[in-house]
Amino acid sequence: MPTMEEYAKQPREQRMQRLTRTADELTAAIKGQSDAVLSRRPDAKNWAAKEVVCHLRDTEEAFGSRFEQILAMGVDPTLGGPNADRMAEERQYLRNDAGEAVGAFRKRRAETLETFGKLTPAQWEKGGIHPVRGRITIDSFLSLMAWHDDNHLDQLQRALEGKA
Repeated sequence: MPTMEEYAKQPREQRMQRLTRTADELTAAIKGQSDAVLSRRPDAKNWAAKEVVCHLRDTEEAFGSRFEQILAMGVDPTLGGPNADRMAEERQYLRNDAGEAVGAFRKRRAETLETFGKLTPAQWEKGGIHPVRGRITIDSFLSLMAWHDDNHLDQLQRALEGKA
């Protein structure tokens, strides 16, 4: 699995291709899995597969909001960020349907890819101020998203296997 820095060195089209595969990989990973397996946490601190899918769905929504904000502003906006563990608890991820969550992720990811497909070279360099990473451009977000997908697909697979 490439690091975020390794993704940043890849051509933009290659990073975009990574993003196009994620929804199908999520679908394949959960296909035929019982709700009990999808809801089983490997240990007290690690997420169940269903929680990983819901996190990806909700993070995709947050990415979309950030891109709208960045593209609408003339200056770098300060970007808020959701607390992943708090969202998992507040949105009761374990009560969600994993298949529906993948469907919502698929829709949101298609919207993200459509937005990316319309960006001019100058818009790829527009950015915002991230609470942890500092200034981050839309191009850098693309690298972050590619790494984020890989990271959580790996986490999902481990959760299905009952491993932390």
